[in-house]
Amino acid sequence: MKVSYFPGCTLKNKARDLDLYARRAAEVLGVALEEIENWQCCGGVFTTANDEVATKLSSVRALKDAGEKGQPLVTVCSACHNVIKQTNHAMQTNAAFADKVNRYMGADGPYCGETEVYHYLEMLRDIVGFDKVKQAVVNSLAGKKIAAYYGCLLLRPNTVMHMDDPENPTIMEDFIRALGAEAIVYAKRNECCGGYISVECPDTARKNSEAIIRNAKAAGAEMIITACPLCKYNLVKNGADIPVVYFTELLAEALGVKEDTNGN
Repeated sequence: MKVSYFPGCTLKNKARDLDLYARRAAEVLGVALEEIENWQCCGGVFTTANDEVATKLSSVRALKDAGEKGQPLVTVCSACHNVIKQTNHAMQTNAAFADKVNRYMGADGPYCGETEVYHYLEMLRDIVGFDKVKQAVVNSLAGKKIAAYYGCLLLRPNTVMHMDDPENPTIMEDFIRALGAEAIVYAKRNECCGGYISVECPDTARKNSEAIIRNAKAAGAEMIITACPLCKYNLVKNGADIPVVYFTELLAEALGVKEDTNGN
C-alpha cells in the first residue's frame, strides 16, 4: 500500500528518529511512505485568522499533491498533523477562505479539500490495524510499563481532528498493548506541557512538564512515549528522569528494526 508522506522540518534535523523509525516500521508493515516532493514547512501552528493565507499554502500544496496521486496524506509530527488537518478542514468548510487560497494557488489549480489526512497512529489503527501490528512483533515489550503522552495537538480541536476522545483517548494505549507492553493510564496524559510558551514563560512550561512527569511516574510508568518533537524536548529539558522516546522508536524496537548500538 502506498501513501503520501509529509515529514515536516523538525523530522529532518532534531527529530530524525521520529522519521527514521516511522519509515522502517512502515516498510515492515507493508506501507510505502512516499515523501512528497518539494514540500515546505507546514507553518508550525494553525492560525485561526481567515485572512491569514500565506502560511497555509504549503499545507494546501501537500494536500493537493497527495490528492492528485489518489493517496491519503500521512503525517507523524503532532504539530504538522494539526496544521494540515485544520487547513484541510478549512478548505472543506470555509468557502471564503478556500476562494482566497485557490486564488493564490494560481497555475497550480484549485484544491477543494478532497484528500484524506491520517496521523501515523491513525494509519496503524484504521488502515493497517493493530491486530496486524501485533502479529508483526518480533521483540515483545512484555513487562514494560509505558505511559502515552498525547499533549494538546493530536486531539484538539476535536471537531476537526476526530482522532479520539479528547478527554479519555485510547489510541496510544491500544498501540502500546499491541506491542506487548503495559499501558499506564494517568490523569495528565492529554494536558499541555507548555511547549509553545517554553521561551516566553519558561517557569510555567517547567511546572507543566514536571507535573506530567510526576503524574506518569506515580501511576507506575517506566517510560513515556510521544508523537510531538516539542513535547519530547520540553519534557526532557525540564527534568524527566525516565526515558521519553518517540512512539515510532518503540514500534521499531518491537518490530526488530531499531538501530543497534553500532548504528546499523
